[in-house]
Amino acid sequence: MRVTSFAVVLVSLSCAFLFRGISGGPPPKDEMSELAIFLPDKLKWQEGPPSLPKGAMIAVLEGDLTKEGPFTIRTKLPDGYRVPPHTHPKTEHLTVISGTLNVGMGDKFDEKASKAMPAGSFGYWPAGMKHFAWTKGETITQIHAEGPWSIQYVNPQDDPRNQKKKQ
Repeated sequence: MRVTSFAVVLVSLSCAFLFRGISGGPPPKDEMSELAIFLPDKLKWQEGPPSLPKGAMIAVLEGDLTKEGPFTIRTKLPDGYRVPPHTHPKTEHLTVISGTLNVGMGDKFDEKASKAMPAGSFGYWPAGMKHFAWTKGETITQIHAEGPWSIQYVNPQDDPRNQKKKQ
């Protein structure tokens, strides 16, 4: 009986090692080596791009907005911040972290036609959809999309890049 038990254990171990050798390949990659964690109090905020109205701050969490590929950013917008009607060339995905972002669709800015997105809300709109936004209270959002990111204003006069600098 002992010989039979010993033989079963020996065969089981041999099969386990053989299976590992066949399916093995390199050992599993250390999953923690690719881990990126961004704590709220450690985010590196910087002035938003010139294509956004003054006052926006952004923190890049992943990727590069100017290049092909996925990216994730946070925006910090002051109370009463407004982004005139505009479009993006790719679908935009947005989560409200704090505050309230009001979003409306169409080519005219109309606060009454917007929908409030309080903290915890998520929304997305397809490429080319005309939309506008404004904040109630300081508002932090997280946006993820495919780069390169750009914004085209419905009315070119609303584009901060087209406004003459005051001297």
